[in-house]
Amino acid sequence: MKSVLFVCHGNICRSPMAEYIFKYLTDDKYKVESRATSTEEIGNDIYPNTKEELIKHGIPFKRHYAKQITKDDYDNFNIIVCFDDYNIRNLEKIINDKSKVIKLLDYDIGDPWYTRDFDKTYKEIYEGCIKLKEKIEQI
Repeated sequence: MKSVLFVCHGNICRSPMAEYIFKYLTDDKYKVESRATSTEEIGNDIYPNTKEELIKHGIPFKRHYAKQITKDDYDNFNIIVCFDDYNIRNLEKIINDKSKVIKLLDYDIGDPWYTRDFDKTYKEIYEGCIKLKEKIEQI
């Protein structure tokens, strides 16, 4: 089974948003999860503004517990998807290998925790997930 792991800084905004959008777009036919590079939000649920954005677009989600990526996670997923160069640099400190790592889009997707633009983040992640789905289906 093909598997995708979305990774952002805290695992409460971009990566869970992408996880649930991708599950929705692919009808759960892949193993899809999300993680953080930091320990700051471990155990916390999806950020409320992220939930609001998912609800607004009809994307179902469940109670979420933020987790940090581990070396085992890296071994257990085919593709590791980050959102910006900062995520990739932090991931390299944990994993020391980026052969499975890609950025969702060709440019950085801003962290809505800081930008406060959850709508823009949703649109960019949705676009990236559509492109990722097409790419994976060709493999």
